[in-house]
Amino acid sequence: MPKMMAAVFAEPGRIVLESRPVPDVGPMDALVRISTTTICGTDVHILRGEYPVAKGLIVGHEPVGIIEKLGSQVTGYREGQRVIAGAITPSGHSYACLCGAHSQDGPGTRHGFKPAGGWRFGNTIDGCQAEFVLVPDAMTNLAPVPANLTDEQVLMCPDIMSTGFAGAEGGSVRIGDIVAVFALGPIGLCAAVGARLMGATTVIGVDTVPERLAVARKLGIDHVVDFRKGDPVTAIRELTAGRGVDVAIEALGTQQTFENALRVLRPGGTLSSLGVYSSDLRIPLDAFTAGLGDNKIVTSLCPGGKERMRRLMNVIAAGRADLSALVTHRFKLAEIEQAYDLFSHQRDGVLKVALTP
Repeated sequence: MPKMMAAVFAEPGRIVLESRPVPDVGPMDALVRISTTTICGTDVHILRGEYPVAKGLIVGHEPVGIIEKLGSQVTGYREGQRVIAGAITPSGHSYACLCGAHSQDGPGTRHGFKPAGGWRFGNTIDGCQAEFVLVPDAMTNLAPVPANLTDEQVLMCPDIMSTGFAGAEGGSVRIGDIVAVFALGPIGLCAAVGARLMGATTVIGVDTVPERLAVARKLGIDHVVDFRKGDPVTAIRELTAGRGVDVAIEALGTQQTFENALRVLRPGGTLSSLGVYSSDLRIPLDAFTAGLGDNKIVTSLCPGGKERMRRLMNVIAAGRADLSALVTHRFKLAEIEQAYDLFSHQRDGVLKVALTP
């Protein structure tokens, strides 16, 4: 049986490289040879045991690669074709999909709570930090990569770009809006870019890491607030002349950033939450105006499927967004443990790492 190398969740605190069988291909599947992938913040939650997955699972959910083998019933694709697949891999025929909630096409309750919908790679099935990944429902999920785009140009599409843009879309950003983004990691930076594409004329980013603040300015964020130098709520109120923001996007997943995002909203504003939370959230009475502020709190899981991927790659190809600055480090798959050590401890100004087999 052919073997491949893969990054495997061994136990909390340990993701290791192991030899695994190359997956068998079912009728509706596609086997993709990974050419480039990356590590996500959610993978770090898995590493730390904050998000439970089965021991022995291959992790990773951001694949770029080449079709190695197609299932017997898959049409419209060819072996040797460059493709991406979203982190979310909907079936296309579930109740959730037919209601328009493709990202919530999930397997049900597990480990005492409902997993993150249609997020299967590295969650409920083997993921893509490996030499090969098996893509389910290939005709729903595989998106051909235009020949003029490189792997690194489309590397953010499967999750980070899709998630960040979903934060702006979920917040219903409008032309002329003021938007605040709390935490300028890769997802927050993509949320800021998405907000500008949707028409926001003022985008305020909140972080403290100098490298992230520098990238934010490069990406066109209008104001950056260093929360270590002062209260970000006060700073944003001053920047908006006391009005508050139309949309606040929370992209970290902590109680403090959630509260701050709520406190900077104008009356009737929207808090768009993208963070992955590791404990219960509290909603302060005053920040919530006792439930009488006409505010909205919405959550988003990155949309998946081939049409979403096609649209995101169109944005890149048209030059409307250049996310190349987000890839700050590069590793081989054989160096996966070093890559996780760097990324999980956020050393050396890391934003995203590109992994190549």
